[in-house]
Amino acid sequence: MKGLEKGLTKEKVTEISKIKDEPKWMTNFRLKSFHKFEETPNPIFGPELRIDFNNINYFKKVTKDIADNWDNVDKEIKDTFESVGVIDAEKKYLDGMHVQYESESVYTNMLKEVKEKNVIFCDTDTALKKYPDLFKKYFNTLVKYNENKYTALNGAVWSGGTFIYVPPHTKLDRPLQSYFRINSRSMGQFERTLIIVDEGSELHYMEGCTSPVYSEDSLHAAVVEIFVMKDAKCRYTTIQNWSDNVYNLVTKRAIVYENGLMEWIDGNLGSKVNMKYPCCILAGDGARGNTLSIAAAKGNQFQDSGAKMIHIAPNTKSSIISKSIASDGGVSNFRSTVSISSKAINSDAKIKCDTIILDENSKSDTIPKNKVDNNSSNLNHEATVSKISKEKLFYLTSRGIPLERAKELIIMGFIDKFREELPMEYAVELNALLKKYL
Repeated sequence: MKGLEKGLTKEKVTEISKIKDEPKWMTNFRLKSFHKFEETPNPIFGPELRIDFNNINYFKKVTKDIADNWDNVDKEIKDTFESVGVIDAEKKYLDGMHVQYESESVYTNMLKEVKEKNVIFCDTDTALKKYPDLFKKYFNTLVKYNENKYTALNGAVWSGGTFIYVPPHTKLDRPLQSYFRINSRSMGQFERTLIIVDEGSELHYMEGCTSPVYSEDSLHAAVVEIFVMKDAKCRYTTIQNWSDNVYNLVTKRAIVYENGLMEWIDGNLGSKVNMKYPCCILAGDGARGNTLSIAAAKGNQFQDSGAKMIHIAPNTKSSIISKSIASDGGVSNFRSTVSISSKAINSDAKIKCDTIILDENSKSDTIPKNKVDNNSSNLNHEATVSKISKEKLFYLTSRGIPLERAKELIIMGFIDKFREELPMEYAVELNALLKKYL
């Protein structure tokens, strides 16, 4: 395993690019991003970020080649992914799988019939080398390196991630999935995902992530750029289950063109601090964007999540539905931005956020920012905060249901709409994960 010493300097940034044998323009991009990272402060909103950047490992290479057969993956790494069900899920439910361990991809494969449709599905480092023109056309165009401290950090040290291109009028029967694993102490993971769904095509992409628990903090700062072309559809499903020593600071954004549809199905259960607000820029007439999310915080967890919808074209529609759970002193906040520009006439936006608080020590805030700049559009915002109903608990326990089971039934009913949108294996996983919050 080849890794760099902890801490970050411009020499280390250059070395990462050299190890990856990248073109000069990418080395220059990394250095430009590094200088922006150094001069940019932490966000002034949300939870306090106490990250010791000198105690983070920014790059660790664990394999020489990317395998397309699990038999060719290092046994220790293979056993890790087998233990979390990744290999079994690939066989049963998926058209293709990409797996990243620490800083780089270790496995990528897809079904023969998907390859025959000329779909490109690989890690982002490979895409830079094999499809340089397509890569450069879209890279850093939707999420700029200088937007905040962590987009700049990603630009400097990005490694791995998923690259997908779906040709025009192509539909995949089953999802493509990526799985990300941080396995070392004080590790940083900085994948870069780039997805282009061309005209009239459809894609369902799923993403999972895990890490073991350590006393030292780790950092996950990813960037996702998605392009949904005319009449295309993209669904991006995430179940984020990092351990509670991980700072999860992610920028995800999609641009949606004429009559296109982008759907974010976003589950946030893990991490010490989570800041994530999937965004849709509705740039074409009739474009639509939907976000359905759940966030659960327990103990010392701080979930600061939500969504952004930016309407800049006429007849666009957006929907944000959020479910938050706070227990055992956790904080689960909902934060959103919805903007309907003067040109986005006859547009419609709906926001609904519901929170359930399980004890006296937990907290939740709703922090919306809504703006409408024309008189022909509509924006509706609804928010509720509640505790578990004593009447419902009494009703269930009086019929012989144990108290903990009664709480579980109420919580599962609270998030039922979210679970309905998940593939079966993800819904089962979600049920198991949520039990620890009761």
